[in-house]
Amino acid sequence: MSNSIHQFKVAGIEGAEINFADYAGKKMLIVNVASECGYTPQYQQLQELYEEFQDRLVVIGVPSNDFGGQEPGTNAEIRAFCTTRYGVTFPQTAKLSIRKSPHELYQWLTTKAKNGVMNSVVKWNFHKYFIDEQGHLINSFSSGVSPFDDQIIGQLTA
Repeated sequence: MSNSIHQFKVAGIEGAEINFADYAGKKMLIVNVASECGYTPQYQQLQELYEEFQDRLVVIGVPSNDFGGQEPGTNAEIRAFCTTRYGVTFPQTAKLSIRKSPHELYQWLTTKAKNGVMNSVVKWNFHKYFIDEQGHLINSFSSGVSPFDDQIIGQLTA
């Protein structure tokens, strides 16, 4: 279980807990998000990906203000922005720290000793982590990689 993301529970953006064990059997795309970033339009693609593959994929947005101060809003403001502007229905966590004092979820995602696969660095907003059905880290994708990139779609259709 230590090499599985299913061990984590995180506060959701609306207060209810997100238990990653609830997503066992589905792939996950975990993305640190921000409302005032050049990559913010990826919210639309993430929502489309979630809708198209929701039988086998859960997208989880993780708001963070650690990169350029581009997510200054409260959880309520972030949720309102995402639903009004992009129609987001995929789960989102409460705002977390990723770089300054990393939340345990991001310690696991970025540290090979914890995830058993790779070390990685989240350099900016909209960095993506792909997780398999058993909760194991498969790959990490930089901000510029589209949610519909062949590497991600290939994992979903394999």
